[in-house]
Amino acid sequence: MGSEVAQLLEAADFAAHKHRRQRRMDPEGTPYINHPIGVARILTHEAGVTDLAVLQAALLHDTVEDTDATLEEVELRFGARVRRLVEEVTDDKTLPKPERKRLQVERAPHSSPGAKLVKLADKLYNLRDLNRCTPKGWSEHRVQEYFEWAAQVVRGLQGTSPRLEEALQQLFRERGLTL
Repeated sequence: MGSEVAQLLEAADFAAHKHRRQRRMDPEGTPYINHPIGVARILTHEAGVTDLAVLQAALLHDTVEDTDATLEEVELRFGARVRRLVEEVTDDKTLPKPERKRLQVERAPHSSPGAKLVKLADKLYNLRDLNRCTPKGWSEHRVQEYFEWAAQVVRGLQGTSPRLEEALQQLFRERGLTL
């Protein structure tokens, strides 16, 4: 497949194509692709992650959950390890939202180290975004509930990346929460 940089850009291109019509829920309606790129950037810049499959999975982590991409397609393009990582961090959208949230908390401690890294960076990105601005249609109460739920998920991911966990811990402390 060529160099690691080429393979990383291939994942970014795939994610950009799949998410092309999606926007974040922030007031600006930021292009959705900013999120997976931001998650991958947190992994490289703040956690020192250089594992190509983990970085590709970070870029692809919402493609199966939120677009028409399939796990088979991910495996065909990026290999079995990337597929497994994406599969681990993908919610089953056929389940009701409360069940999906409960399963994230329940499954977090049993995730692979790579999936735990993606989950930590994903939560860190989302929580920073919530601190920056409230999504359209969200009350302050809903934002706080998201922080409380995220803290439960992050509890199950502890021992994975001290730097990411400290950054998350700081955000939780600001909200009166502890891990």
